[in-house]
This record gives sequence, structure tokens and C-alpha cells, in this order.
Amino acid sequence: METIDQISEMYKLLADKTRLTILALLKEQELCVCDIVEIMKMTQPNVSQHLRKLKSGGIVKEKKRGQWVYYSLNLEKPNVLTALEHVPSQKSLIEQSQKLKTIEC
Repeated sequence: METIDQISEMYKLLADKTRLTILALLKEQELCVCDIVEIMKMTQPNVSQHLRKLKSGGIVKEKKRGQWVYYSLNLEKPNVLTALEHVPSQKSLIEQSQKLKTIEC
């Protein structure tokens, strides 16, 4: 059971539009930093800073695959999953990004 302080910190992390959007993307699928940078049209250091805060809060987890680091939701945080039930799907942003990659390649 999480404490009031832990829940309060989680909601502080969720209160930022950029972090909430990143979480909505990760709700759809696991992504690497470069994917998030491309989808959100942000710099890599900015995205990494938000991911670092989310990881520190235990909301996301990372997995290394070669030189890439992939991020996913920490499914052991049921309060986060409950909060994300009310966030609109960002699947279309992911699909648009993937289409552009295919066209550019």
C-alpha cells in the first residue's frame, strides 16, 4: 500500500502535460527515447529529463537493447494505470510517426 506522500508525488509527476503525454504513448506500446523525440517533436535531452523523473518516481521502467533504451509503464503501479484510464489514446501519433519513417526510408 502506498503512502499519501507517494501518491502525492505520483500525481505531481502526472500533472505535467509532457509527462502525461509520454505516459499515454507508453500506455500504447514500449518506446525508445528516439521514438518519443520524433513523435513529440522535442529535443532528446528534454525527453530524457522527463523520462528520468518518471523512472525515479517508479512510474516507468527501462530495458536496454544494444545501444537503445526502451521505456514502458511500470505495471506494478496500479494507481498510475487507473489514472491513465482517463487519458485519450495517443495511438494515432505513434502510427503517424511510423508512416513517416516508412516514407523517409
